[in-house]
Amino acid sequence: MKKLFLTLAALALGTAGLAQSGKLEIFSWWAGDEGPALQALIDLYKKRYPNVEVINATVTGGSGVNARAVLKTRMLGGDPPDSFQVHAGQELIGTWVVADRMEDLTPLFNQEGWMTKFPKGLIDLLSYKGKIYSVPVNIHRSNVMWYVPAKLREWGVQPPKTWAEFLTVCQTLKSKGLEAPLALGENWTQQHLWESVALGVLGAADYANLWIGKLRFNDPKAVAVWNTFGRVLDCANKDASGLSWQQAIDRVLEGRAAFNIMGDWAAGYMTTTKGLKPGEGFGWAPAPGTAGVFMMLSDSFGLPKGVKNRTNVLNWLRLLGSKEGQDTFNPLKGSIAARTDSDPSKYNAYLQSAMRDWKSNRIVGSLVHGAVAPESFMSQFGTVMEIYLSSRNAQAAANAAQAIATQVRLGQ
Repeated sequence: MKKLFLTLAALALGTAGLAQSGKLEIFSWWAGDEGPALQALIDLYKKRYPNVEVINATVTGGSGVNARAVLKTRMLGGDPPDSFQVHAGQELIGTWVVADRMEDLTPLFNQEGWMTKFPKGLIDLLSYKGKIYSVPVNIHRSNVMWYVPAKLREWGVQPPKTWAEFLTVCQTLKSKGLEAPLALGENWTQQHLWESVALGVLGAADYANLWIGKLRFNDPKAVAVWNTFGRVLDCANKDASGLSWQQAIDRVLEGRAAFNIMGDWAAGYMTTTKGLKPGEGFGWAPAPGTAGVFMMLSDSFGLPKGVKNRTNVLNWLRLLGSKEGQDTFNPLKGSIAARTDSDPSKYNAYLQSAMRDWKSNRIVGSLVHGAVAPESFMSQFGTVMEIYLSSRNAQAAANAAQAIATQVRLGQ
């Protein structure tokens, strides 16, 4: 009976390995410095399926802000991409899965033997009502503080372990003539900084409680996050809104700033584009107050209902979930494999350290990168940030966040 089920599942999902033709449109926001990692996957796909025309439909913009807007137009207009990049978790589940726009990929996971290759917690993140809806290609860490070791030695400071220490180090660096010790970029990177401040101030348990409705956003504990965030912003450059995340990193590398809080795609940028050696050209530490906690996000791809090139998409998903695909993509991307049987020797010193932390740290999900809250909340969180940046009123921002959480029934 089990053999019959697997045979039927294989027929339902398309037969892998056969010569295919037609097209495959891959929709993502991996451009510029992240492009080589995507191209390596496309090259691998073309090697397996040389008769398929691959359309790289990249929409530029950090963290997928622009891509999500284009995707919404296409999905609602009945013109879904063959397969699209999406952050694993509520960004997909709370938007397109609950709207019945995605195919169930559980048979594919069973067919490929992935149920034992991906951590259970990650599979749970990809699932809704017992069914799996996307294939994770990587694991990124959000809560990382980047710096240049030689510059810190020159300034006589150490990487701060708490936000209180960070503020002290900030004043020390300002006294040495460093006007903006913290390099910060455009609006989404400010929200990215906020989630690391929130994790450091609240701790892992209360941070997680925000997203399941057990801690209100206007609780005094959560209001304290905004107060600390404001003091951290006082250490940052005033022209943040005009900088990309790469340009913010560049300021650290140039010695114009000491620190940057960014996900570990920054490691991919510094190694692949800048040619720097991890541990020498750049250093890293958990964002202040977050040691022992791994704030994760995962890029994944799914199968929209009704696409024309379904078999080609399934072969693309098979590649993404394979050990070869993940160990080809992630060393270039600056991320670690989502699979547990990845080959560490293919990864640099930073990524090997991330692999160790992924296995030993407490895991929490990123807000900005779609893991813990649906798009209906995240799309309005930018308004909360604007309220705070214009008023510096912690209570007003906290009240606004709670109003949105109530409106979208966050955690219910």
